[in-house]
Amino acid sequence: MRAEDEAEFRQFVAGRWTRLVHAAILLTGDRGHAEDLVQTALVRVFSSWSRVRAAEDMDAYTMRILINQNKNRFRRRRVEEDLTDALPDRGSEDPTSRLDRRAELLAALASLPKRQREVVVLRYWEDYSEAQTAAILGCSVGTVKSQAAKALAKLRTHAALATR
Repeated sequence: MRAEDEAEFRQFVAGRWTRLVHAAILLTGDRGHAEDLVQTALVRVFSSWSRVRAAEDMDAYTMRILINQNKNRFRRRRVEEDLTDALPDRGSEDPTSRLDRRAELLAALASLPKRQREVVVLRYWEDYSEAQTAAILGCSVGTVKSQAAKALAKLRTHAALATR
């Protein structure tokens, strides 16, 4: 890769790292897994940088790679995760309710089926349109709409979110 391309890639990553990690946290429910996922996705982006750069929407192309890498991490090795309603004791209570709400949101998202969680993250967290979300996930706009409706209905009845 040319030095100019590498510099352009570095700039691309610097401008999107935080957003990608936030999206990955919502997909995985864990910051450590999320950072690993983003790094793996960015390796793929780097290896196909000429195609990414030529894409109509580089962010959507990158998000598609992130979503696919998230799917692939379960295909390669079956990871057993024990998602619970309570976080492990960290020694002291968190003084901010914002982190509590975040944990509740992550728990609610974790309760959704994978496709619904992907749709919610892309549509409502990343603010992609229905058409962009459909393109990223490789499905129809109708699928995005139905999955979003089902996910929102389930989130509305989730115990942790119903009290807010």
